[in-house]
Amino acid sequence: MLTSDISTPRTLEIRGLSVCATRRGHHIDLVRNLSLTLNTGEILALVGASGSGKSMTCAGAQGVLPPGVISPHGHVLVDGVHLAPRALRGRLVSTVLQNPRSAFNPVRTMFDHACEVRRVAAASPAGDKTAVREAFLEVGLEDADTVMDLYPFEMSGGMLQRVMIALAILSGAPFIFADEPTTDLDLIVQARILDLLSGLVARRGLGMLLVTHDMGVVARLATRVAVMEAGQIVEEAPVADIFHAPRHPATRALVAAHLKLYEGAIA
Repeated sequence: MLTSDISTPRTLEIRGLSVCATRRGHHIDLVRNLSLTLNTGEILALVGASGSGKSMTCAGAQGVLPPGVISPHGHVLVDGVHLAPRALRGRLVSTVLQNPRSAFNPVRTMFDHACEVRRVAAASPAGDKTAVREAFLEVGLEDADTVMDLYPFEMSGGMLQRVMIALAILSGAPFIFADEPTTDLDLIVQARILDLLSGLVARRGLGMLLVTHDMGVVARLATRVAVMEAGQIVEEAPVADIFHAPRHPATRALVAAHLKLYEGAIA
């Protein structure tokens, strides 16, 4: 449960985060002294080329780094209160992944997964059916009672992504880390999921850290943008400034690549 000091969270700060790995005796910096602030009610896009450290930033902040990768420095504050990663996961920060099939236990139903999330949120089991049904309906799973009994292999990628977003709702977490949430979906489903995420932020006042390399998604959803290169944030600005007055070469390259693709699409 949340403490009284952070009962109505408004701001999540990542301060001085470093992530590194050791390979064949060599020390490799993946994220270097990174700091950023996410406010509720906004979508902060974390962008950069593949390998720039975006996903490692999310994993490092939540303490879920892969084997052989460590975070020697950095901490997270919520409304100025320093919290350990385990106090964030599923309570203050929910995560939406790019490959939803990897996030679900294949031998458990969607209702089982939802009930587990509610236990973490300390919700009463007596209200499980109603709460899960309402969350599933909110994310567009219209036959909610049927979906509750389904297993992951019985569902499409788009349905699983909607369930994952429903689990974020059920957690009650005020912040969402969405790591390339539409990469594995077709274009029509992508658009629907993006609209769903944007609507949730607007209706519920959530703060979303949106990890992406797709500048079209950034233009459509983001409030602010932080640009990463080689494990560091090299530019941060409102979304309009990023597109119309990019300062750093990495930012200009991302915008130029986006514009080139767009021009090719309409030629």
